[in-house]
Amino acid sequence: MAPKRRTRGAAKTKKESEALEACPEGDAAREEPRKRKRAVPTEKPQDQKSVRSSGTTYSHWLMKSEPESRIENGVDVKFGIEDLRALPNQTSCWDGVRNYQARNFMRDMKVGQQAFFYHSNCKEPGIAGIIKIVKEAYVDHTQFDKKDVHYDPSSKPDNPKWSMVDVKFERMTKRFVPLAELKKYHLQHKSKGGPLSNMALFTRARLSVQPLTTEEFDFVLSLEDTDAI
Repeated sequence: MAPKRRTRGAAKTKKESEALEACPEGDAAREEPRKRKRAVPTEKPQDQKSVRSSGTTYSHWLMKSEPESRIENGVDVKFGIEDLRALPNQTSCWDGVRNYQARNFMRDMKVGQQAFFYHSNCKEPGIAGIIKIVKEAYVDHTQFDKKDVHYDPSSKPDNPKWSMVDVKFERMTKRFVPLAELKKYHLQHKSKGGPLSNMALFTRARLSVQPLTTEEFDFVLSLEDTDAI
């Protein structure tokens, strides 16, 4: 999640410097190669026309990250909930989102809102814990770093395309809630009615940042107190 180490003598723009200062890891954390979330492919400009939140106001979210090592451009993009938990103040910036709709959802986030930390692209994907939004959307500095796996040459400091938020570890769920179990409930609810009938995890599966209705969030959270089906 923290950016790849930058040469100390490299020049930074004012906006880059402000963004780096705001990111909780800061320059000190970049002294060592850090593990990163998966880079999401950049969409074409016309994709920016995607409906931002379908006219709905959301207050809960699901955010995906990779808990297993995978090297991309010489950087390990691994970043699981345990990695977040181990950081100072258990807080990190959520950088590297390169999908317009996912970015727009992050721009909708408010301080204090909760999100599920979802482990993706791994042997057993699913919900591992709960995180909290502690800083609202601001410029993602990794888009300007040529050495970063999330570098976007089409984005300019005076007109940045990409944003990030800061998140804080809140707690692990009482049990891991796997994707396979969530899919069973989704299919049941789609057939007979229920809160997960239109869950974005299945209707907009490619998004790395997804909105949840209060009903969806509450139902999924209740699963931690039940046996897996």
